[in-house]
Amino acid sequence: MLDIENQLTLDERSSVDFVLALRKRWSDTVYPALSEEYLATGPVADDVDGAVERLQRLSLYPWYSHLERVQQKMLWKTVGAAVVGRAGTLREQLDDLPGRPEGELRLSPDTELPDWYTDYDIHVQPGSFYSDDLSAYVYELGARIVMLRDNDGYKFHRLFTETALPDVPEASRVVDIGCGFGKSTRPLAARYPTAEIIGIDLAAPGLRLAHAEAEDAGAAISFRQGDGRDTGLEDGSCDVVTGTMVLHEMPAEAVRETVVEAARLLKPGGTMVFLEFHPTGDTFRDATIFEHAERNNEPFFRDLFGADLLKVCAEAGLTGAGWTPFDERREGMRPEGWGDRREWHFPWAVLTATKPQN
Repeated sequence: MLDIENQLTLDERSSVDFVLALRKRWSDTVYPALSEEYLATGPVADDVDGAVERLQRLSLYPWYSHLERVQQKMLWKTVGAAVVGRAGTLREQLDDLPGRPEGELRLSPDTELPDWYTDYDIHVQPGSFYSDDLSAYVYELGARIVMLRDNDGYKFHRLFTETALPDVPEASRVVDIGCGFGKSTRPLAARYPTAEIIGIDLAAPGLRLAHAEAEDAGAAISFRQGDGRDTGLEDGSCDVVTGTMVLHEMPAEAVRETVVEAARLLKPGGTMVFLEFHPTGDTFRDATIFEHAERNNEPFFRDLFGADLLKVCAEAGLTGAGWTPFDERREGMRPEGWGDRREWHFPWAVLTATKPQN
């Protein structure tokens, strides 16, 4: 399949590189300076709301917040123009599939998209991820830059798959909830070669791209349009139920329903694993995460941070629930914590729980 980035013109590549450089300097230069100004104002705040109030009074804060929002808008404008300029070719390759595909694509046009899913242009992406086939390409290319080019080849997702997911030598079924364009799903096929791999998502454009890319890679994956809160799969049919970066985009009740559904799907002894975000306990850093969510059109961060998901897991019949910090750079699961990192970064963490044996 056509990799848009390999086809960029000099002007397009210069624009992409500028946005990437701006994002890096915002993270590793502006954020540390903001942190130093905050610490100079006195002892750290006792809670996140107090930290947010102090943060917003800092002299550097208008620059910090403006740069974050502006570079995100520049990102979508840049990659959107690159995708639209190749629209014909990109649309065609979604249908240019092998006569005997390895996997399958099941779209359900009658799938009802929840209001909380459609009311926001998540990540400030115009039209969001579900609106048009091209929106999936836009998100895929934009995601490389958002991750500061540290997820090329889906290194981040492979690291999650290799370090956070359990060994199940004879797994029969693994489900990826909120699979998007398949970046989290394809590594599962290599991790669990005996299993039926199923990716579920609300957005048909993402699933079409996921299926086309999986077929191009020779990966046998079943992509299905549906709601992760009600997958329609059989009770007790899955060895592993997983998801990456999906719970924080749901309101609290939808998060609870998703965990309950995951518990229903698991076999006795099966494992649920979600890669998400978790409060660090550093009120300043956590305040910048909340502020990021506001500027990035992700209104449910507070719902996730305020939820007692360990209790939700227990109520759903799961045991051994716990959060583990995750280092996206090279280590993966990091029980000792996120470490001392000067730059701004997401507080990645892994929620794991198990279905008890009968």
